[in-house]
Amino acid sequence: MMNRPIKESERNQEATVYVGNLDERVTEALLYQLMIQAGPVVNIFMPRDRLQEEHQGYAFVEYRGEKDAGYAAAVLNQIKMFGKAIRVNRAAQDRERDQDVGARLFVGNLDPMVDEQVLSDTFSTFGALIETPTISRDSEGNSKGYGFVCFDSFEASDKALEAMNNQFLMNRPCKVDYALKKDGKKHGDEAERTLASQARQNNPAPSRPLISSTPTPAPSR
Repeated sequence: MMNRPIKESERNQEATVYVGNLDERVTEALLYQLMIQAGPVVNIFMPRDRLQEEHQGYAFVEYRGEKDAGYAAAVLNQIKMFGKAIRVNRAAQDRERDQDVGARLFVGNLDPMVDEQVLSDTFSTFGALIETPTISRDSEGNSKGYGFVCFDSFEASDKALEAMNNQFLMNRPCKVDYALKKDGKKHGDEAERTLASQARQNNPAPSRPLISSTPTPAPSR
């Protein structure tokens, strides 16, 4: 197991999970013991403060394969370490999800202290999230100042946009808007809303599980 900063080009993003909300007492060794329950771990990178040498509450864990990373995100998210429910989600964006999820918001001008948990706690008050919010990060694990939040309905995303645009998160006013699709157009247009409404009428049950606050126990393997 390695614990060193590696470039994004060297890291297999599809086989990497982001682990957040880590207690200060969590070490690389302890995290390894937990994460290896989901599959073979290739590398753990836990960014540390250069002055105090304390980790910053998150880590990147690279697995040998993509299935192991997906399994880890499914079964280890919300597991408690030292009384704190950790956040585990895939580091890479699901390409298909960018296309089929309409209620997807871009959140910019983020304070460096804002992490995935802050986004989740803040935006989940407006409606159900269908995935853990993500923050774009550089090869050192530092926030690039923007992230994405996906709701299960346009009603919820509309409320979040109206309430949170230009509101302060930590020490900065965040900028909230609908995220761009691959064709350069924004999510949330009339055609997309119509399709979403029709899909809900034809299939009222959500196509993907919603984010839950209930801890999921790790199975024996």
